[in-house]
Amino acid sequence: MKYDKNTINRLKRLQGQLNGVLKMMEEEKDCREVVTQLSASRSGIERLIGVIVSENLAECVKENVKNNEDTDELVKEAVNLLIKSR
Repeated sequence: MKYDKNTINRLKRLQGQLNGVLKMMEEEKDCREVVTQLSASRSGIERLIGVIVSENLAECVKENVKNNEDTDELVKEAVNLLIKSR
């Protein structure tokens, strides 16, 4: 799968957010602030997983349709990936 610039930028933003959380911890910030930022990071990661799985599924389905192949297994695999990521 080729990852587009938007997907890579999402991950870079998440990386920056996690670096910020680490800095907060090193500065002994209030645990509520740290947990809030960690929760936001987790949400961002979950959204990124959804984007990657859905984009990959769309590409694979297009390829299978083009080759007159079944897409049921692709959909099942994508659903399983999403379930595992939870």
